[in-house]
Order: sequence, then C-alpha cells, then structure tokens
Amino acid sequence: MPHSAPILITGASQRLGLHCAQRLIADGHQVIVTYRSERPGLAQLRELGATLLFADFSQEAGILAFIDALKAHTTELRAIVHNASTWLAEQGDDHSATFTQMVNVHMLAPYLINLHCEALLRASTPADIVHISDDATRRGSAKHLAYCASKAGLESLTLSFAARFAPAIKVNGIAPALILFNPGDDAQYREQTLAKSALGIEPGAEVVYQSLRYLLDNPYVTGTTLAVNGGRHLK
Repeated sequence: MPHSAPILITGASQRLGLHCAQRLIADGHQVIVTYRSERPGLAQLRELGATLLFADFSQEAGILAFIDALKAHTTELRAIVHNASTWLAEQGDDHSATFTQMVNVHMLAPYLINLHCEALLRASTPADIVHISDDATRRGSAKHLAYCASKAGLESLTLSFAARFAPAIKVNGIAPALILFNPGDDAQYREQTLAKSALGIEPGAEVVYQSLRYLLDNPYVTGTTLAVNGGRHLK
C-alpha cells in the first residue's frame, strides 16, 4: 500500500532528482515532483504515477505560484526534498543577476516553501525536510562564487529550520561531490576529478538515495548535513 502523505521532490526531471523520485515511488511513496523544462525523464515519472508541477524558482513570483499549486494538490506532505538547482559561473558583466538567481533557487525557494508548507508537514508523522547542498561549500569555489555561497546559505537554513521545526519535523541536508559524470565529460576531466577523492570512483545516483533514505528513516537525526563525497576532505 502506498504511504498516504506524498513526498515533494523539487527539480526531479533528470539525474539525481529523477533517480530519487523513481526510487521513492518504488518504495511505495506517492511523489510530487517539480520541473522547469520538459525532459525525457518526466514521461517516465508520469507513467509511474507521479504528480508533476511546473515551477520557476528563479523569481519570487514563481515560487509563490508553485506553493499555491502545491496546496491545491495536497493537504499533507511526508517530506520535502529540495533538490532543484542551477549552475551558473561568474561571466559577463551582470553579476547581480547571476547572484540573485542562485540565491532565489537555492535559498529563497526552500525558505519560502518550508515556511508556507509547515502545516502540510505537521499533518504527517513522521515528517522531514532534506536540503541538497554541495560538497564545494567546504572550500569555496573560485569559478562559481554565487553558486557556492548560496549552497552554503542552504546549509545554514538546514540548522535554522531544524531548530525551528523540532521536534515535529526533522530537517537535514546532503552535500554530494562527484556523483555522476555528464556524457560529454572527456577522459582527462574524468581522471582529474576522480583523483580528488580518496575512494576515486563515480558512485552513481543510488548513493544519494541511500543517504536520503537514511535521513527519512532515522528518527534521531536532525540539523545534520551528510557529506557524500568519497573522502574528498581527506585529500
């Protein structure tokens, strides 16, 4: 039997989000996913019975419109997994626009969704929020300053919301490093990237789902961000 309250996972049209959505469905959960652009993975999720909601988190109006759409679909949530992300480097002269978009997607959207959907989560026992951050926040990033800063801000929100929502809602994070290469990554890049971690492997998306599953299932963990980085901090 499916679990009664659905799990919301944002940005689930491809890669890690798509895999986690598919695995949640396989584990018997009802799933609501957000997407910004149509991708092949969405057809798979539709076939599996997921609810798909369009969302543009790059601006406040889009975030609030999504929250209204979400509340029209459900009165309760088992969990919210904030996976939606965008990756922009500092280039050109419009740095303010780059920074604002990173902050809106990685911080303002989770911030507003968590606050506006608190009642939906409190309608479920247990209830969880999981923020997907990035291992790069440990060291910073010379090429992706706004991306890294906004992901670090998301990790701070993990601590703050964990304190605010305890004990009814657990709030945790996952900070992955290399999980999946892109098809266009060349052999030199792959070799250099694998050498950055102690374990030296491309683990695949399942390790992120295993981390998510642990956070959902463990009743005694909140305010924690799990590093899923293959031991990059050891190098």
